[in-house]
Amino acid sequence: MKIPNVVKQYWPWSVRVMISLLFLVSAVAKLYPSPYFAITTFEMKQVVPMGFAPVTAAYLSRILIGIEFSLGFLILLPFFTRKIVVPGTIAMLLIFVIQLSAEILTKGNVGNCGCFGALLPMTPLQAISKNILAIILLVLLYVKNKDLVNRPNLSALVNVVLASILGMFMLVPIQPSAPKKAMQPASIEPAEHTHVLVHDSVEKPVVPTTIAEKKDTALTIMPVVVDEPKQKSSGYKQYFSSIDKGKKILCFFAPGCEHCKQTALDLTKLKKQTKDFPALKILFMDEESELIPAFFEHCGETYDYKVLDIVSFWGLIGSSRDTPGVNYLWNGNSIKFYDGINANKFDLKSFKSLISKPFSQIGK
Repeated sequence: MKIPNVVKQYWPWSVRVMISLLFLVSAVAKLYPSPYFAITTFEMKQVVPMGFAPVTAAYLSRILIGIEFSLGFLILLPFFTRKIVVPGTIAMLLIFVIQLSAEILTKGNVGNCGCFGALLPMTPLQAISKNILAIILLVLLYVKNKDLVNRPNLSALVNVVLASILGMFMLVPIQPSAPKKAMQPASIEPAEHTHVLVHDSVEKPVVPTTIAEKKDTALTIMPVVVDEPKQKSSGYKQYFSSIDKGKKILCFFAPGCEHCKQTALDLTKLKKQTKDFPALKILFMDEESELIPAFFEHCGETYDYKVLDIVSFWGLIGSSRDTPGVNYLWNGNSIKFYDGINANKFDLKSFKSLISKPFSQIGK
Protein backbone atom coordinates (compact mmCIF):
# COMPACT_ATOMS: atom_id res chain seq x y z
CA MET A 1 0.00 0.00 0.00
CA LYS A 2 1.43 3.32 -1.08
CA ILE A 3 1.66 5.99 1.61
CA PRO A 4 0.13 9.30 0.44
CA ASN A 5 2.64 12.12 -0.08
CA VAL A 6 0.79 14.36 2.37
CA VAL A 7 1.35 11.80 5.12
CA LYS A 8 5.04 11.50 4.24
CA GLN A 9 5.30 15.26 4.30
CA TYR A 10 3.62 15.99 7.63
CA TRP A 11 3.96 12.93 9.85
CA PRO A 12 7.60 13.64 10.86
CA TRP A 13 6.58 17.05 12.19
CA SER A 14 3.53 15.53 13.84
CA VAL A 15 5.82 13.13 15.74
CA ARG A 16 8.20 15.92 16.72
CA VAL A 17 5.35 18.09 18.01
CA MET A 18 3.89 15.19 20.03
CA ILE A 19 7.26 14.36 21.60
CA SER A 20 7.83 18.05 22.32
CA LEU A 21 4.48 18.33 24.08
CA LEU A 22 5.17 15.13 26.00
CA PHE A 23 8.36 16.55 27.52
CA LEU A 24 7.09 20.09 28.02
CA VAL A 25 3.87 18.99 29.72
CA SER A 26 5.83 16.52 31.85
CA ALA A 27 8.18 19.30 33.00
CA VAL A 28 5.40 21.81 33.70
CA ALA A 29 3.33 19.18 35.54
CA LYS A 30 6.19 18.61 37.97
CA LEU A 31 5.73 22.24 39.06
CA TYR A 32 1.96 21.95 39.64
CA PRO A 33 0.15 23.25 41.71
CA SER A 34 2.97 25.20 43.40
CA PRO A 35 6.60 25.02 42.16
CA TYR A 36 8.21 24.61 45.60
CA PHE A 37 5.60 22.19 46.88
CA ALA A 38 5.50 20.14 43.67
CA ILE A 39 9.26 19.86 43.20
CA THR A 40 9.75 18.89 46.85
CA THR A 41 7.12 16.18 46.48
CA PHE A 42 8.87 14.94 43.34
CA GLU A 43 12.21 14.83 45.18
CA MET A 44 10.93 12.90 48.20
CA LYS A 45 8.68 10.48 46.34
CA GLN A 46 10.70 9.78 43.20
CA VAL A 47 14.33 10.90 43.58
CA VAL A 48 15.22 10.15 47.22
CA PRO A 49 13.77 6.57 47.04
CA MET A 50 16.30 5.91 44.25
CA GLY A 51 19.07 6.26 46.84
CA PHE A 52 20.00 9.94 46.54
CA ALA A 53 20.53 12.14 49.59
CA PRO A 54 17.93 14.94 50.04
CA VAL A 55 20.49 17.67 49.24
CA THR A 56 21.59 15.85 46.07
CA ALA A 57 17.95 15.24 45.15
CA ALA A 58 17.23 18.98 45.33
CA TYR A 59 19.86 19.65 42.65
CA LEU A 60 19.09 16.56 40.60
CA SER A 61 15.35 17.29 40.42
CA ARG A 62 15.93 20.77 38.99
CA ILE A 63 18.50 19.48 36.50
CA LEU A 64 16.19 16.68 35.37
CA ILE A 65 13.21 18.99 34.86
CA GLY A 66 15.48 21.46 33.06
CA ILE A 67 16.61 18.69 30.69
CA GLU A 68 12.97 17.78 30.04
CA PHE A 69 12.27 21.40 29.09
CA SER A 70 15.35 21.50 26.83
CA LEU A 71 14.39 18.29 25.01
CA GLY A 72 10.89 19.68 24.48
CA PHE A 73 12.45 22.68 22.73
CA LEU A 74 15.33 20.93 20.92
CA ILE A 75 13.14 18.32 19.21
CA LEU A 76 11.58 21.23 17.29
CA LEU A 77 14.88 22.97 16.52
CA PRO A 78 17.37 22.07 13.75
CA PHE A 79 20.48 21.68 15.91
CA PHE A 80 21.95 18.15 15.74
CA THR A 81 18.41 16.74 15.48
CA ARG A 82 19.47 13.41 13.99
CA LYS A 83 22.93 13.04 15.52
CA ILE A 84 22.25 14.02 19.16
CA VAL A 85 18.69 15.13 20.01
CA VAL A 86 16.65 12.14 18.79
CA PRO A 87 19.12 9.49 20.08
CA GLY A 88 19.46 11.41 23.36
CA THR A 89 15.69 11.55 23.80
CA ILE A 90 15.39 7.82 23.11
CA ALA A 91 18.14 7.13 25.65
CA MET A 92 16.42 9.22 28.32
CA LEU A 93 13.11 7.44 27.74
CA LEU A 94 14.86 4.06 27.98
CA ILE A 95 16.36 5.09 31.34
CA PHE A 96 12.86 5.97 32.55
CA VAL A 97 11.54 2.59 31.36
CA ILE A 98 14.30 0.73 33.22
CA GLN A 99 13.77 2.74 36.41
CA LEU A 100 10.00 2.23 36.31
CA SER A 101 10.41 -1.49 35.61
CA ALA A 102 12.66 -1.81 38.66
CA GLU A 103 10.04 0.04 40.71
CA ILE A 104 7.33 -2.40 39.62
CA LEU A 105 9.54 -5.37 40.53
CA THR A 106 10.27 -4.02 44.02
CA LYS A 107 7.02 -2.25 44.95
CA GLY A 108 4.45 -3.41 42.43
CA ASN A 109 2.39 -1.36 40.00
CA VAL A 110 1.07 1.01 42.65
CA GLY A 111 1.11 4.73 43.33
CA ASN A 112 1.84 7.70 41.12
CA CYS A 113 5.07 7.39 39.12
CA GLY A 114 5.46 11.18 39.13
CA CYS A 115 5.95 11.53 35.36
CA PHE A 116 3.26 14.20 35.24
CA GLY A 117 3.38 15.12 38.92
CA ALA A 118 0.04 15.64 40.63
CA LEU A 119 -1.49 17.06 37.44
CA LEU A 120 -2.00 13.66 35.80
CA PRO A 121 -1.32 10.71 38.15
CA MET A 122 0.01 7.61 36.38
CA THR A 123 0.90 4.13 37.56
CA PRO A 124 4.41 2.91 36.66
CA LEU A 125 2.96 0.50 34.07
CA GLN A 126 1.00 3.29 32.37
CA ALA A 127 4.15 5.42 32.27
CA ILE A 128 6.16 2.55 30.75
CA SER A 129 3.54 2.11 28.02
CA LYS A 130 3.63 5.85 27.29
CA ASN A 131 7.44 5.88 27.10
CA ILE A 132 7.62 2.78 24.87
CA LEU A 133 5.14 4.36 22.44
CA ALA A 134 7.26 7.51 22.36
CA ILE A 135 10.41 5.44 21.73
CA ILE A 136 8.75 3.61 18.82
CA LEU A 137 7.72 6.93 17.23
CA LEU A 138 11.22 8.35 17.64
CA VAL A 139 12.87 5.22 16.20
CA LEU A 140 10.57 5.43 13.15
CA LEU A 141 11.38 9.12 12.84
CA TYR A 142 15.10 8.33 12.94
CA VAL A 143 14.99 5.38 10.53
CA LYS A 144 12.46 6.68 7.99
CA ASN A 145 13.66 10.27 7.83
CA LYS A 146 17.36 10.31 7.06
CA ASP A 147 16.97 13.85 5.79
CA LEU A 148 16.25 15.24 9.26
CA VAL A 149 17.86 18.64 9.67
CA ASN A 150 21.17 18.15 11.45
CA ARG A 151 22.68 21.62 11.61
CA PRO A 152 26.03 21.33 13.47
CA ASN A 153 25.64 24.12 15.97
CA LEU A 154 26.88 22.72 19.27
CA SER A 155 26.88 26.06 21.07
CA ALA A 156 23.20 26.61 20.31
CA LEU A 157 22.34 23.11 21.62
CA VAL A 158 24.37 23.60 24.81
CA ASN A 159 22.86 27.04 25.36
CA VAL A 160 19.31 25.67 25.19
CA VAL A 161 20.15 22.94 27.73
CA LEU A 162 21.99 25.27 30.11
CA ALA A 163 19.33 27.98 29.84
CA SER A 164 16.61 25.44 30.68
CA ILE A 165 18.50 24.10 33.70
CA LEU A 166 19.50 27.54 35.00
CA GLY A 167 15.92 28.68 34.47
CA MET A 168 14.76 25.96 36.84
CA PHE A 169 17.22 27.07 39.53
CA MET A 170 16.02 30.65 39.08
CA LEU A 171 12.34 29.71 39.15
CA VAL A 172 12.68 27.38 42.16
CA PRO A 173 15.91 28.33 43.98
CA ILE A 174 17.09 25.92 46.64
CA GLN A 175 16.12 27.47 49.94
CA PRO A 176 17.95 27.23 53.27
CA SER A 177 16.23 25.54 56.20
CA ALA A 178 13.53 27.47 58.03
CA PRO A 179 14.80 29.91 60.72
CA LYS A 180 14.92 28.49 64.20
CA LYS A 181 12.03 30.59 65.46
CA ALA A 182 9.73 29.00 62.88
CA MET A 183 10.26 25.68 64.59
CA GLN A 184 8.40 26.85 67.68
CA PRO A 185 4.65 26.44 68.19
CA ALA A 186 2.52 29.38 67.22
CA SER A 187 0.53 29.27 70.43
CA ILE A 188 0.41 27.56 73.79
CA GLU A 189 -1.59 24.36 73.77
CA PRO A 190 -4.82 24.83 75.72
CA ALA A 191 -5.87 22.44 78.45
CA GLU A 192 -8.22 19.85 77.09
CA HIS A 193 -10.43 17.07 78.42
CA THR A 194 -8.95 13.61 78.16
CA HIS A 195 -12.21 11.65 78.12
CA VAL A 196 -15.68 12.14 76.73
CA LEU A 197 -18.22 10.48 78.99
CA VAL A 198 -21.78 9.62 78.03
CA HIS A 199 -24.27 9.72 80.90
CA ASP A 200 -27.90 8.65 80.93
CA SER A 201 -28.83 11.75 82.87
CA VAL A 202 -27.26 15.07 83.69
CA GLU A 203 -29.32 15.49 86.85
CA LYS A 204 -27.65 15.09 90.23
CA PRO A 205 -28.57 11.74 91.84
CA VAL A 206 -30.90 11.83 94.83
CA VAL A 207 -29.11 10.61 97.96
CA PRO A 208 -31.27 7.87 99.60
CA THR A 209 -32.10 8.32 103.32
CA THR A 210 -33.44 4.85 104.17
CA ILE A 211 -32.38 1.27 103.54
CA ALA A 212 -35.37 0.73 101.26
CA GLU A 213 -34.58 3.82 99.29
CA LYS A 214 -30.94 2.73 99.02
CA LYS A 215 -32.05 -0.63 97.65
CA ASP A 216 -34.41 0.94 95.07
CA THR A 217 -31.82 3.48 94.07
CA ALA A 218 -29.15 0.81 93.57
CA LEU A 219 -31.43 -0.90 91.09
CA THR A 220 -32.04 2.24 89.01
CA ILE A 221 -28.57 3.87 88.90
CA MET A 222 -26.97 3.18 85.51
CA PRO A 223 -23.18 2.86 85.14
CA VAL A 224 -21.24 5.59 83.36
CA VAL A 225 -20.61 4.61 79.72
CA VAL A 226 -17.26 5.62 78.25
CA ASP A 227 -17.91 5.57 74.51
CA GLU A 228 -14.43 6.21 73.17
CA PRO A 229 -11.41 4.23 71.94
CA LYS A 230 -8.74 2.99 74.29
CA GLN A 231 -5.68 5.16 74.80
CA LYS A 232 -2.70 4.51 72.51
CA SER A 233 0.35 6.31 71.19
CA SER A 234 -0.08 8.06 67.86
CA GLY A 235 3.63 8.68 67.36
CA TYR A 236 3.18 12.46 67.23
CA LYS A 237 3.65 13.26 70.93
CA GLN A 238 7.15 14.65 70.37
CA TYR A 239 5.56 17.45 68.36
CA PHE A 240 2.43 18.12 70.45
CA SER A 241 2.37 16.90 74.05
CA SER A 242 -1.43 16.56 74.28
CA ILE A 243 -2.00 15.02 70.84
CA ASP A 244 -2.99 11.63 72.30
CA LYS A 245 -5.59 13.04 74.71
CA GLY A 246 -9.15 13.17 73.46
CA LYS A 247 -10.14 14.27 69.97
CA LYS A 248 -7.54 16.03 67.83
CA ILE A 249 -7.11 17.05 64.20
CA LEU A 250 -3.55 16.83 62.91
CA CYS A 251 -2.97 18.43 59.53
CA PHE A 252 -0.02 18.00 57.17
CA PHE A 253 0.29 21.15 55.07
CA ALA A 254 2.71 22.93 52.75
CA PRO A 255 2.51 26.73 53.26
CA GLY A 256 2.40 27.47 49.53
CA CYS A 257 -0.08 24.73 48.60
CA GLU A 258 -3.43 26.14 47.44
CA HIS A 259 -5.26 22.91 48.28
CA CYS A 260 -3.80 23.03 51.80
CA LYS A 261 -4.98 26.61 52.27
CA GLN A 262 -8.47 25.71 51.10
CA THR A 263 -8.60 22.73 53.49
CA ALA A 264 -7.51 24.96 56.39
CA LEU A 265 -10.20 27.48 55.44
CA ASP A 266 -12.86 24.74 55.36
CA LEU A 267 -11.79 23.48 58.79
CA THR A 268 -11.91 27.00 60.22
CA LYS A 269 -15.45 27.49 58.91
CA LEU A 270 -16.49 24.16 60.40
CA LYS A 271 -14.91 25.08 63.72
CA LYS A 272 -17.05 28.20 63.95
CA GLN A 273 -20.17 26.11 63.34
CA THR A 274 -19.36 23.21 65.67
CA LYS A 275 -19.49 23.08 69.44
CA ASP A 276 -16.57 21.25 71.11
CA PHE A 277 -14.61 21.20 67.87
CA PRO A 278 -11.44 19.09 68.24
CA ALA A 279 -8.20 21.00 68.76
CA LEU A 280 -6.42 21.47 65.44
CA LYS A 281 -2.64 21.11 65.09
CA ILE A 282 -0.54 21.62 61.97
CA LEU A 283 2.76 20.15 60.81
CA PHE A 284 4.14 22.33 58.02
CA MET A 285 6.67 21.24 55.43
CA ASP A 286 9.85 23.32 55.53
CA GLU A 287 9.35 24.83 52.07
CA GLU A 288 8.31 28.47 51.74
CA SER A 289 7.95 28.67 55.53
CA GLU A 290 7.91 32.46 55.18
CA LEU A 291 4.38 32.05 53.78
CA ILE A 292 2.98 30.66 57.06
CA PRO A 293 1.65 34.06 58.28
CA ALA A 294 -0.14 34.53 54.95
CA PHE A 295 -1.45 30.94 55.24
CA PHE A 296 -3.11 31.73 58.59
CA GLU A 297 -4.40 35.05 57.30
CA HIS A 298 -6.08 33.20 54.44
CA CYS A 299 -7.80 30.64 56.65
CA GLY A 300 -8.85 33.28 59.20
CA GLU A 301 -7.28 31.78 62.32
CA THR A 302 -3.90 30.87 63.77
CA TYR A 303 -3.35 27.31 64.94
CA ASP A 304 -0.68 25.56 66.97
CA TYR A 305 1.98 24.40 64.51
CA LYS A 306 5.48 23.07 63.97
CA VAL A 307 7.72 23.23 60.90
CA LEU A 308 9.50 20.01 59.91
CA ASP A 309 12.35 19.48 57.50
CA ILE A 310 11.33 17.85 54.24
CA VAL A 311 12.60 14.37 55.09
CA SER A 312 10.88 14.28 58.50
CA PHE A 313 7.65 15.64 57.04
CA TRP A 314 7.34 12.96 54.36
CA GLY A 315 8.51 10.32 56.82
CA LEU A 316 5.56 11.17 59.08
CA ILE A 317 2.83 11.53 56.48
CA GLY A 318 4.06 8.44 54.60
CA SER A 319 5.36 7.97 51.06
CA SER A 320 1.99 6.65 49.88
CA ARG A 321 0.14 9.80 50.98
CA ASP A 322 -0.02 13.34 49.63
CA THR A 323 -0.84 16.78 50.97
CA PRO A 324 -3.14 18.15 52.18
CA GLY A 325 -3.28 15.55 54.95
CA VAL A 326 -5.95 15.62 57.68
CA ASN A 327 -5.65 12.96 60.38
CA TYR A 328 -8.58 12.73 62.82
CA LEU A 329 -7.21 11.31 66.06
CA TRP A 330 -9.07 10.13 69.17
CA ASN A 331 -7.03 9.14 72.21
CA GLY A 332 -4.09 8.58 69.87
CA ASN A 333 -6.07 6.35 67.49
CA SER A 334 -6.21 7.40 63.84
CA ILE A 335 -9.93 7.35 63.09
CA LYS A 336 -9.69 8.75 59.57
CA PHE A 337 -6.72 9.98 57.52
CA TYR A 338 -7.66 12.10 54.49
CA ASP A 339 -4.90 12.94 52.01
CA GLY A 340 -4.22 14.32 48.58
CA ILE A 341 -6.63 15.77 46.04
CA ASN A 342 -8.00 12.57 44.53
CA ALA A 343 -10.10 9.68 45.89
CA ASN A 344 -9.08 10.08 49.55
CA LYS A 345 -9.17 13.88 49.63
CA PHE A 346 -10.62 15.79 52.58
CA ASP A 347 -14.41 15.92 52.44
CA LEU A 348 -16.02 18.54 54.67
CA LYS A 349 -19.47 16.95 54.76
CA SER A 350 -18.29 13.47 55.75
CA PHE A 351 -15.81 14.90 58.26
CA LYS A 352 -18.52 16.98 59.94
CA SER A 353 -20.61 13.84 60.36
CA LEU A 354 -17.61 11.81 61.56
CA ILE A 355 -16.55 14.11 64.42
CA SER A 356 -20.11 14.25 65.77
CA LYS A 357 -20.42 10.48 66.16
CA PRO A 358 -19.71 8.55 69.37
CA PHE A 359 -17.02 5.94 68.93
CA SER A 360 -19.49 3.05 68.87
CA GLN A 361 -21.24 4.56 65.85
CA ILE A 362 -18.13 5.16 63.72
CA GLY A 363 -18.04 2.90 60.71
CA LYS A 364 -21.78 2.26 60.75
